[in-house]
Amino acid sequence: MLRYYLLNFIFLYFVSTTCQSQEVLPILDSATVSSKSETKFTDSLQKKNSPQKIAALRSAILPGLGQIYNKKYWKLPFVYGALGTTAVVFIYNLNNYKDLRLAYKVKYNIRVFRDSADYHKVSPNLLPLSEESLRFNRDQFRQSLDYTVLLFVAFWGLNVIDAAVDAHLKSFDISPNLGLKIRVGHSEMAGTNGLNLALTFR
Repeated sequence: MLRYYLLNFIFLYFVSTTCQSQEVLPILDSATVSSKSETKFTDSLQKKNSPQKIAALRSAILPGLGQIYNKKYWKLPFVYGALGTTAVVFIYNLNNYKDLRLAYKVKYNIRVFRDSADYHKVSPNLLPLSEESLRFNRDQFRQSLDYTVLLFVAFWGLNVIDAAVDAHLKSFDISPNLGLKIRVGHSEMAGTNGLNLALTFR
């Protein structure tokens, strides 16, 4: 009999504690669910269409478009000046490389195969140069070509980075409520005098 009461007591205690520990889940209506899903959708759209991404993409497609998007028109001469200069240097190096390569090939063919068929195609100012000198200068202009291509790609990349950073800084707070002050002060921890930078928010 005592065992029966003991088992009933344990069972009732277990049921009561289980009921108390159950969480009451909130009942969400369709309007709440739809508003949350719309908020998530708009947040994802804003992340995808952020000003930084738009400006960077435009500058990657055509240099200067990101600066126009940011309304930083004064940067356009620098963008096109850097890219235009490297393009002109590339063309100059390419033309010289082609002339030197042809002249070296002709002189090599004359020495080895006694073939002077393309001799008239060689630029007159390159004729006095020796075969070794032509080969050396050809390699130099080939190296300059590679460097010019790298510079052009680097300037293009800087143009993209500049557009993205400008677009990001548009939302940066530069209101008069921010202040930066430089003060002369004493550091108790270090026991020395020095300059303090204080950033204040009003």
